[in-house]
This record gives sequence, structure tokens and C-alpha cells, in this order.
Amino acid sequence: MSIVLGQRSLSRLEGVHPDLVRVVKKAAALSDLDFTVLEGIRSVERQKQLVAQGASKTMNSRHITGHAVDLAPMIGGEVRWDWGLYLRLGEVMRAASLNEKVPIRWGGTWKLLSAIEGPITAKILSRSFPDGPHFEIDPSKHPYT
Repeated sequence: MSIVLGQRSLSRLEGVHPDLVRVVKKAAALSDLDFTVLEGIRSVERQKQLVAQGASKTMNSRHITGHAVDLAPMIGGEVRWDWGLYLRLGEVMRAASLNEKVPIRWGGTWKLLSAIEGPITAKILSRSFPDGPHFEIDPSKHPYT
């Protein structure tokens, strides 16, 4: 079973780097877990808001340049925040990343998905600032510009 991204998700991918869009669309095609695109490209003003709220730790966000997206699992049409679902979403994005040959770093661990050996589990979550919805193109392969 594959997921079809809705018009809202597709519109939120506008301006996002085409390689990352390709990975997100591949993830939807591979996934049995429904998910939505919460946010793609962000303005500097929006990023300032998120930093002030504590929802982000940096003004050097890859969202500003279109190199990051925030995704969220959906159950029954509702966004869910359970970490178990983000672990599943990380697995789906890892499969899509490998399939499309686009290295993706996940905010849940701040590691490249391809570098995580074995299943993604809660044991490997970042201790300082786990950001389950955040997926970005590897900065070393796709600089900010």
C-alpha cells in the first residue's frame, strides 16, 4: 500500500530542493504509514519565531534554503506525535533515501539515515534536541546554497 500526498502537502513542498521532494514522494509511494508535510521552505521571520518559542535551536536552518522538510505521521486523518510513529517514518525515509540515492539526515538522531545500522529504535534518539519531524539533505552533499 502506498500513500498519496494531498494537495496541502504538495503545496508545502514548493520551493524545496528537488532531490528532497523526490525522496518525500518516494517515501509516500513506499509507505503504509500515512504522513503529511508540515513545513518545507521557511522565511527568516518564521525561523525567528520558532527559535523564540524553543521549537528550533538555530537561525541557520536548512528550511530557509529549501533543504529541509518537517513530516508528521497521521492516524485517522490526525497528526500524531508518538515517537514510535516517528521511528517508523524514519525507516520509510531511510528506504526512500537509499532508493533515490539522496543522503538524508534525520532530526531524531541528527545522523544520516544510511549510517544508522539496524532498525531505528528509541535507543538512538538524540539526547540534546530530538526533532522527529525534521528531515534534511546531507549538508556535505548539498550545501546551503
